Amino acid sequence: MQIPNPYHEGELRIQRSAGVLQEAQRIGRVISRTIMKGAPKFIAQQPIVVLGSVDVDQNVWASILFGTPGFIAVPDDKTLEFDLTRAGVNSHDPFWKNIEQNPGVGSLMIEFATRQRLRINGDVSQPSADRLRLALGVAASYPNCQKYIQRRRMTELALDDSNVGSPRLEGDALGDAQQAIIKEADTFFVASAHPEHGVDVSHRGGPPGFVTVPDERTLRIPDYVGNTMFNTLGNFSANPRSGLIFLDFDGSRTLQLIGRPEILMNQDFGESETGGTGRFWMLRIERWQEMGLAATVDWEFLDYSPYNPRSSGAGR
Repeated sequence: MQIPNPYHEGELRIQRSAGVLQEAQRIGRVISRTIMKGAPKFIAQQPIVVLGSVDVDQNVWASILFGTPGFIAVPDDKTLEFDLTRAGVNSHDPFWKNIEQNPGVGSLMIEFATRQRLRINGDVSQPSADRLRLALGVAASYPNCQKYIQRRRMTELALDDSNVGSPRLEGDALGDAQQAIIKEADTFFVASAHPEHGVDVSHRGGPPGFVTVPDERTLRIPDYVGNTMFNTLGNFSANPRSGLIFLDFDGSRTLQLIGRPEILMNQDFGESETGGTGRFWMLRIERWQEMGLAATVDWEFLDYSPYNPRSSGAGR
């Protein structure tokens, strides 16, 4: 079911500022309140889902859940069901406590090897410790373009909680190890939320070093040319809170950060910095935590996205 007016005031504000209102209206036709035909097969094949949630203090968190393919099912065209007995659940992740207080969740299924991704947002219920259901309501389902996704193939996945027991690190200022994860990253995920339109989670990618660390409490992220919807920046405009998660593909760990985003438009930087948009956003970090995965996961790197802006930080 197509949504007649898919955008809220924050998204429209950024679209207007970027001069893409008409294009965004055309592309917005893909946003639906039902899961698109063909998606159930794609969803059933996925071993990874990125989740966005909101805590009792209204902080927005991004999380990652791994499971054996088939752990996500589509019982009907408005519902996802997660079989948690086939997933690596880390009880230290804020997601599990957050959904006890706030059912709004954003989800992103992403297949790195084929550069396909699908967002499904709604409300969750947890009738048992083994099951989690996400139902679309006023929230939405829609596919995303393939830009800036670095291709990787998962070569091993085994549910394993032995790494969860390793020391969980946290703080409000990034240490050298956490800064290294960010500076070497070519991929991260960002969660955002709107008070009435719910939680959303999105992928961000670029050449290694595309996220810079001006200081121990600040990140600077370029905003490349995208699908013109401006879901993330639109949420920031309406509700300046954000959660990021970096997946350390080689180190079997994640780095989660929450903080306050600030949008910078029409900045005077070279083409290589933003791909020509002149847009950045800054994250003022309020808290971070680093955790081991509740799974053993190995990856084979294939290639970088051809859309990545060329820069001195292009890496491998």
